[in-house]
Amino acid sequence: MTSLFDELKTLIVETLALEDITASEIGTDALLFGDEIDLDSIDALEIAMAMEEQYGVTLDDDPEVNQGIFLSIRTLGEFIVASRKE
Repeated sequence: MTSLFDELKTLIVETLALEDITASEIGTDALLFGDEIDLDSIDALEIAMAMEEQYGVTLDDDPEVNQGIFLSIRTLGEFIVASRKE
């Protein structure tokens, strides 16, 4: 699962063209929408589209569920793994 976390970190940095942070600087449990990375809802949409393209996963229609998925790299990875099992 560590390689998936690393892939997600790279996906986020590349998809959002982040210049102030590298993939290796993003902690697996860092809050994506907190002070550490400080993403916004447009960023989440871009990440969701990139995840769908790369991993074939689709987010839930429920915003509260999606908020839980987008907490951290770890929760994104867990969502991808769980979605692939379905």
